[in-house]
Amino acid sequence: MTLLGALVLFAGLYFGFDTKTDKQKTTEQSRALVAESTSFETLLGDAKAHLSNAQSAEIAVAEQKAGDATSDEARATALKELSGLWYSFGQIPVAGGYAEQAAEIENTDASWSVAGATYYNGLVTSQDPVVRSYCATHAVKAFESAASLAPEQVEHRVNLALVYAENPPPDNPMQAVLILRDLEKKHPDNASVYNALGRLAIKTGQWSRAVERLEKAWSLDKKNPNTPCLLAKAYEGAGNSEKANEFTGICKSDR
Repeated sequence: MTLLGALVLFAGLYFGFDTKTDKQKTTEQSRALVAESTSFETLLGDAKAHLSNAQSAEIAVAEQKAGDATSDEARATALKELSGLWYSFGQIPVAGGYAEQAAEIENTDASWSVAGATYYNGLVTSQDPVVRSYCATHAVKAFESAASLAPEQVEHRVNLALVYAENPPPDNPMQAVLILRDLEKKHPDNASVYNALGRLAIKTGQWSRAVERLEKAWSLDKKNPNTPCLLAKAYEGAGNSEKANEFTGICKSDR
């Protein structure tokens, strides 16, 4: 499963509401920040300034619940609820922060994957370079943690590569490709690897390569709802309207 698929799956279970609405759009943090970094406290303070009175009241109740928690399990549950609230309010980097705190308590690959996917969504929906850097850094930490806890789950490394593809490290701009090529050698029958390679090819306008990789992913796993949507885009870019329409139909039927 690619990262976007993981986000829908995990966030749906984790937050308990539909995450595919316009509420995903991150409120931009348009303040003067020093250097290239920020903190969770800074993001939280800015996000609270954008809440309505009703939203502030909901957050206050959830914060009180987290503060009153008397066990790690109760605190992790409360932090997940806080994360879900902030996500529903469109403040995705803050949602990621609370998801990360919950993951630090539970320390499971699933919890770290949720945190990583939330941060990734904050990364792709923000235009603020400071917020993007914050989300990318924490998404990398989260997916690396997930991968270390469950190294047999290839998807964690795939998701890590997608973070690097969205925000390439200046000292290693090809890191995403290198990770995925290594995974392709080790796991030649894993559809999520080819899905990710297809995404990268689409991102760089390499349409024929995108089609090839995504067709490979589709042949390996026809249950992945993301693949036909990506294939529709790849075939459209390649100028094959017939195949693009075919996969657009499959994409819509899977939604």
